[in-house]
Amino acid sequence: MKVTEFANTMNTTPDTVRYYTRIGLLTPTKSIENGYKVFGKLERTRLKFILSARQLGFSVEDITDILTQADKGHSACPLVRDIIEQRLVATEKQFQEAMLLRERLTKAINNWQDKPDNAPTSNMICHLIEGEDDE
Repeated sequence: MKVTEFANTMNTTPDTVRYYTRIGLLTPTKSIENGYKVFGKLERTRLKFILSARQLGFSVEDITDILTQADKGHSACPLVRDIIEQRLVATEKQFQEAMLLRERLTKAINNWQDKPDNAPTSNMICHLIEGEDDE
């Protein structure tokens, strides 16, 4: 099966398949007759896993580590759990930071609603951001 055909059966793009092949996550064999890459059941299983993992936010590095464990015959599930737990902690932190930023933005909008649109001065570019002009 050619790259384009394989990509179509997996609902992805040929460039995606080529990328994962180039970095070694997919290892198709080469056809002796025509030199085309042959994507078999193993590549189908691996690409399905890769695409699913990417949808969950796993990085290519994470996926490489997981596939390395699996290729050694070890369960990758403990590693997957660790990565997901770390990702959840990081996502929660980002969420909290985003909520704080949202609060600051809302407060700024409310505070700046009736303030004039002052021209820049030698001391200040925008008084809304930098505070009131001391002139």
